[in-house]
Amino acid sequence: MYKKILLAYNGSEVGQRALLESKEIAQWRDSDLELVSVASNGYEGLGVYGEAVFADTAIEDRAKDQQRILDSGLALLAEHGFKATGHLLSGDVVTEITEYAKQVQADLIVIGHEYKENWIARWWSGSNSVSLVERSPCSVLVVVSKVS
Repeated sequence: MYKKILLAYNGSEVGQRALLESKEIAQWRDSDLELVSVASNGYEGLGVYGEAVFADTAIEDRAKDQQRILDSGLALLAEHGFKATGHLLSGDVVTEITEYAKQVQADLIVIGHEYKENWIARWWSGSNSVSLVERSPCSVLVVVSKVS
């Protein structure tokens, strides 16, 4: 049984399905659940000859939005009878989740993944779930959803 589970959550429909529709969810009631969400600190601004002007307010707004998403995910879990704590991370999604998993000695990371039928869409879009599987310090459960 997994004792420490990180639920990676971005607020999307796929993320909600990963939280609530996994076949293993019934077994999680006795585990230590932690919902993590990552506020990207991607660079905002105007590029001028390779230099960028960074908007600190845009990064702060992104963190506030991600905190709201995290809070809504915690409420969603509570509505379904799960006790979880939440933690907002900031930076690159895969790096932050894998480093946090190491820090808290997680046994499992759960992440949603949207299946794309079109091969061009699959090729073009980067996948956090694939990168996470490659870099994770523990097991990863990828809950695949087909969103139309």
